[in-house]
Amino acid sequence: MHNVCMATKTISLKLEAYERLKAAKRYEGESFSEVVLRATWPEYTVRSADWLRLCRERGPTFASDGLDRIDELKRSDEAPEDKWAKR
Repeated sequence: MHNVCMATKTISLKLEAYERLKAAKRYEGESFSEVVLRATWPEYTVRSADWLRLCRERGPTFASDGLDRIDELKRSDEAPEDKWAKR
C-alpha cells in the first residue's frame, strides 16, 4: 500500500469567507481544495491602475440608460437623518 503525499499550504480566512467556502461544498466529504479548484475567475480583470489609465485616455464612459438611472437616483435622494439632533 502506498501513501500518497500531497503538498499543502495553510491559509487564513475571514469567518465570512470560510462560511461561504463551506456552503459551496456539493457533498459531505468534499474537500475545500476541491471546492476551490471548481471555482472560476475571469481571465481578465480590470485593476484600478488600468481603469484610471483608460479614463485618462478616453474619459469616463457610461451608457445613456446608466446615466438616466443616476439622474433618477439623484432626484430622489434625501439628506440622511441627523443622528445628533435633539428630539
